[in-house]
Amino acid sequence: MPSEENRTITDVGTLKAFAHPLRANLYRLLCVERVATASQLAEHVDEAVSLVSYHLRKLAGHGLIEEAEPQTGDARERWWRPASAGVTIRSADFREEPEKAAAHLAATRLFHDQRTDRYRRYLDERPAWSAEWNTAAMDSESWMRLTPAELTALKEELLALLRRYDEQGRAAEAEGGTEERENVALFTYGFPFRV
Repeated sequence: MPSEENRTITDVGTLKAFAHPLRANLYRLLCVERVATASQLAEHVDEAVSLVSYHLRKLAGHGLIEEAEPQTGDARERWWRPASAGVTIRSADFREEPEKAAAHLAATRLFHDQRTDRYRRYLDERPAWSAEWNTAAMDSESWMRLTPAELTALKEELLALLRRYDEQGRAAEAEGGTEERENVALFTYGFPFRV
C-alpha cells in the first residue's frame, strides 16, 4: 500500500534517477492514473513498451514506484503505482557539495521546463475545452514583499489547501459522483528576486 506521505528525496542517486525526462513524466502519469501497466503508459508517452518498462524498473529500484495489485486476470501484465503520495525535493538537502547542488539545479530546471511544456500544451488545446473549463482555468502573478518566514507560512498554507481540494475530489470520485472531473495541474512558484 502506498504511503500517504510524500517521499522526500535526499540522496543524489535517487534525484538523478528521478530527474530523467521520461521517468519524471512516467511518475506524473502514475500519480494521475494511480495504477497502470507499462503498455498503458507507453501509449501516453509514445515510447516503446520495453523502454517504458526499463524506466519503470529504475524508478522502482529507487523506491519511487512499486508493483500494484493486478487489475485484470492477465498474469503477464505488471501493474505499477506510486510508492507514496508524492515526492518532495528540498534544496537544503543538496547544498553542501557542488555535485549535489548541480544535480538539484539540473532537476529543478527539468521539472520547470516540463511544467512549462504542460501549460503551453493547455494553451494550444484551449479552444477544445468548454467555456466553463476556460473560465475556471487560472493564470496569475503576485508581487509581494515578504520575509522568509512569511513565504514559508504562505507555502505551507497553500500546500494544505491543495491537499484538502485533492482529498475532496478523490473522495467524491470514489463515491461515484457524477460531476464532470478532469485532471488539473496547478503550478505555483514563490521565490525572492531583486530588481
